[in-house]
Amino acid sequence: MRIEALTGEALDAALDDVAVLRIRVFRDWPYLYDGDLEYERGYLETYRTSDAAILVGAFDGTRLVGAATGTPMADHADDFAAAFDGTGLALNDIFYCAESVLLPEYRGRGVGHRFFDLREAHGRGLGAKVSAFCGVVRPLDHPLRPDGYRPLDGFWRKRGYAPLDGAIAWFSWKDVGQTEATRKPLQVWTRALTEDER
Repeated sequence: MRIEALTGEALDAALDDVAVLRIRVFRDWPYLYDGDLEYERGYLETYRTSDAAILVGAFDGTRLVGAATGTPMADHADDFAAAFDGTGLALNDIFYCAESVLLPEYRGRGVGHRFFDLREAHGRGLGAKVSAFCGVVRPLDHPLRPDGYRPLDGFWRKRGYAPLDGAIAWFSWKDVGQTEATRKPLQVWTRALTEDER
């Protein structure tokens, strides 16, 4: 498997494949996202139009089997400004590690770490002081929660991330089996990009 950081035209060329991956992977718990290609193309437009965007692709031959995206948080100000109110962090200092999606059969091979390594390095190169991402929050007693589900909190904490107190972003999407989109809370996680790393 090859893992490669894409920017510019290479990033642009991969976005439709990223959209398909997002729909497939996020259909599972905890996102339960009933997505469609039209919405995905609109959502991913941010990465097409940002000169500072990165897409880290995981390839099996020429097939994209996983992807992780990132941009400066300022590119997402409309979506995230309220979540950071009162935290003392300036959006211009934050690099946002957006989705990480990987087909199940390719998990457990260190790809998730490479996704973060390359995005964090890109953020440091842009002068970011903090890396952030969001994790969906679902009730523990949700009827669709799979038996034996293990959240990714341990993986994120080993990488130095922690939930940012009081920082909750709200997004709407249609859950699998539902007819209407509903708002869901997403916890913001952050880690400092320290001087020696920068």
